[in-house]
Amino acid sequence: MPRLPALPLRGRLILLAALAALVAVAGCRTNREDQYAKTNPEVLYSQAHKALMNQDFDGAIRMYEALTARYPFAPESRQARLDLIYAYYRGREAESAIDAAETFIRENPTHPRIDYAWYIKGLVDFERMPNRIERLFRVDLSERPPQTAAKAFASFKTVVEQYPKSEYAHDARRRMLYLRNRLADYELYVARYYVERGAWVAAAQRAKQTIEQYDGSPAVREALEIMVNAYDQLGMKELAENARAVYALNFPGDQRRVEAKKSWWKFW
Repeated sequence: MPRLPALPLRGRLILLAALAALVAVAGCRTNREDQYAKTNPEVLYSQAHKALMNQDFDGAIRMYEALTARYPFAPESRQARLDLIYAYYRGREAESAIDAAETFIRENPTHPRIDYAWYIKGLVDFERMPNRIERLFRVDLSERPPQTAAKAFASFKTVVEQYPKSEYAHDARRRMLYLRNRLADYELYVARYYVERGAWVAAAQRAKQTIEQYDGSPAVREALEIMVNAYDQLGMKELAENARAVYALNFPGDQRRVEAKKSWWKFW
């Protein structure tokens, strides 16, 4: 069997250095785990909480994770799981924050602070939305499918509807208003797309969906106009008149925008 050629000196030095680094990292991890193993849950939670308050989120995450792993049934571990959601959120570990929140909600459905888990879950998705730079360059956000906006809206809605006395309900409601308008704008964008292509059934359905799901948003006005136009185009006179009546009720004095348009060749 032929022998493999020996590595050159430079290659052997690089390999030895890599192995030494791995050993050092493993040693540090072992030492840290040994240190946590000798620390009781009360002290470990106190240290983790102190790191969190000092905005040492990486350190707080390590200690909270060690606490929940080593002492899963300790009273401090339940609070640690709640604190860990916030630590992940502030440490910009979005996926970990979402996973931790969903796990806490699933495993602690009657916990007195479950509203907090829902609120942080909503915040994570809320902050995943387009940033200020995109707004500065006037990117048309209404053209983007708002998946994270819909998730954030659902989480905040849970806080507002299921925990109305929560200290986070007011802020959740305020964020919902912004998200409602964002989601309605996208639905309206899709409805306009169908109008431009003469897909009147789809346009009417999307406009109706905008009105029903996001009532109170500025997009409702144009959605009603699209509904009237679509029903007129489809020859659905009764539905068109009903939509006009709703428009007149909500936007009095501006009925001309939804008046029935006569054909150019009709003089009566």
